Amino acid sequence: MTAITVTPWSQYYQLTKPKVVYLIVFTAMVGMLLAAEGLPPLDIFVFASLGIGLAAASGAAINHVVDEHIDRVMERTRNRPMASGGLDQASALIFALSIGVLGIAILVVFVNFLTALLTFFSLVGYALIYTMYLKRATPQNIVLGGAAGAAPPLLGWCAVTGSVGTEALLLFLIIFVWTPPHFWALAIRRREEYAKAGIPMLPVTHGVDFTKIQILLYTVLLFIVTLMPFIVQMSGLIYLSGAIALGIGFLYYAVLLYRAEQPNVIAMKTFGYSIYYLNLLFAFFLVDHYARVFIRSWFL
Repeated sequence: MTAITVTPWSQYYQLTKPKVVYLIVFTAMVGMLLAAEGLPPLDIFVFASLGIGLAAASGAAINHVVDEHIDRVMERTRNRPMASGGLDQASALIFALSIGVLGIAILVVFVNFLTALLTFFSLVGYALIYTMYLKRATPQNIVLGGAAGAAPPLLGWCAVTGSVGTEALLLFLIIFVWTPPHFWALAIRRREEYAKAGIPMLPVTHGVDFTKIQILLYTVLLFIVTLMPFIVQMSGLIYLSGAIALGIGFLYYAVLLYRAEQPNVIAMKTFGYSIYYLNLLFAFFLVDHYARVFIRSWFL
């Protein structure tokens, strides 16, 4: 009798890029919490988080399927489930499409149609437009494709309010501007691997020095953009102080990277700080929001 091979669920779990999905769901949750005066409805919060998370996981899994041959070339990705042979393409694609359909269906049935529609566009934008075209077509791939990755807080806001307002667009803009310096720092460190894989990342096509300038310019722009929630009175002094402190830290790393003659080490430190930066920035959003809610409820 022929033995039946069972693929460990850990392979499917890794296929979803769980660390990335956790950050996506976190920013979506922040969008929901900021959209509510107090706490959002529990059912909306749970189902929106689940639906957005499943859609993001689906996009990540499709990315693995499409990029299998590229992942085998790059040291950073050669141990991924597809590249290492842990999963075959058919199984991975069925899994990806299944959780994607499930995620969108949850949003349609239990949240609202607009959130489901925007989540679907984000999924298509990342899994198809970015992964299958932009990534291979232009060194501005991460800028043009960044809209999909910037959508989660906007999706969270829409899940609670059923609409997209100025505040939601600001949350979107912050992540949109954050994405290039975040990813280009990694691309500097992995530029030889990208070149070998034939991916036209900015350090490959325009050189490291040009990329360092772009990282610095985008970091300055990010600093300015993160002040806008305070300017439009979306947030208060707690958020402002956090945004300024974190922004100065990001600028510090961007300047160090700009001045570095051997940029690999500081590039990875910049990349690591950028993740820390985004998590803490959105945490400051939450602390500020609920501090203001408390003040309004008790003193006004």
